Amino acid sequence: MNYIILDLEWNQSSSGEEEVVKVLPFEIIEMGAIKLNSDKKMIDEFSELIKPQVYHEMHHITRKLIHLQMEQLDQGRIFTDVIEEFWDWCGKDYIFCTWGCLDLVELQRNLRYYGLEPLAEGPFPFLDVQKLFSIAYEDKKSRRTLEYAIDFLHIEKDIPFHRAFSDAYYTAKILAKIPYNVMKNYSFDVFHLPKDKDSEVQVLFDDYAKYISRSFADKMAAVADRKVMSTRCYLCYKNLRRKIRWFTPNGKHYYSVSYCDKHGYMKAKVRLRKSEDDRIYVVKTQRFITQEEMETLRAKQEKSKAQHKEKKAMQKEYKKQEGIR
Repeated sequence: MNYIILDLEWNQSSSGEEEVVKVLPFEIIEMGAIKLNSDKKMIDEFSELIKPQVYHEMHHITRKLIHLQMEQLDQGRIFTDVIEEFWDWCGKDYIFCTWGCLDLVELQRNLRYYGLEPLAEGPFPFLDVQKLFSIAYEDKKSRRTLEYAIDFLHIEKDIPFHRAFSDAYYTAKILAKIPYNVMKNYSFDVFHLPKDKDSEVQVLFDDYAKYISRSFADKMAAVADRKVMSTRCYLCYKNLRRKIRWFTPNGKHYYSVSYCDKHGYMKAKVRLRKSEDDRIYVVKTQRFITQEEMETLRAKQEKSKAQHKEKKAMQKEYKKQEGIR
């Protein structure tokens, strides 16, 4: 299998007034890619400027960042021609690799705008090299800039940053230094969500499990779903008794802790996210934690309860004062 390291540059409305902004907030104006073989050796490259069809004025931030003029872009080819050549260049057996997750989102928005075939009918795996760098060299949570990672790994900076090809080139250099065992931590693109229960994503990694749901009409429907809020052990599949019931500190993230006699304390985290069509879907992760971590989460629950109680008291007092007036 080959690795396609992809980077895109895009432009946006300079005024924000065009109707198309909602459908296509960012128009791709440059594609750059590096192809690595299974040994992570560079075997090919791809670089194309794309002639704008939607936004014909360069946004000032884009111009400052990538140092391109509209006159240069007008010499490029249209997106539909470039993407057709890109698919031929990619071949058949490959996985996408990007710095962060935004490039694949914007690629799919552009594909949809032009009525082209989607990358996939549902979620598909890719390698988020930014995340892999954090797992391999830092705390697994931080997300660094591309240039920071290049400096950290003492990689020579032989071409300028902030162009599609150069950023793909540097991302490929970083991927080459990521251990293969870390690369097992692949991510999922969720531009197209699972269509039904049978196609929902359930994946087991070395130290946690991930679940990606189908879409729901609203938040209430999502948190009422039994599968979403299930706390079954992902290793032995036993139904577990909760030590900390589901709670939310912010209405978007929900937490619970259950106990498995065989595997210990299991933390579950549910994140509610909005889909492209303004529906709600869920990303749930489950992992085993120490008793100390469980107690920290319990303290977070108590703090959340206190804040909720205080908020209700303030709302009650406000209504009382309004009634007096």
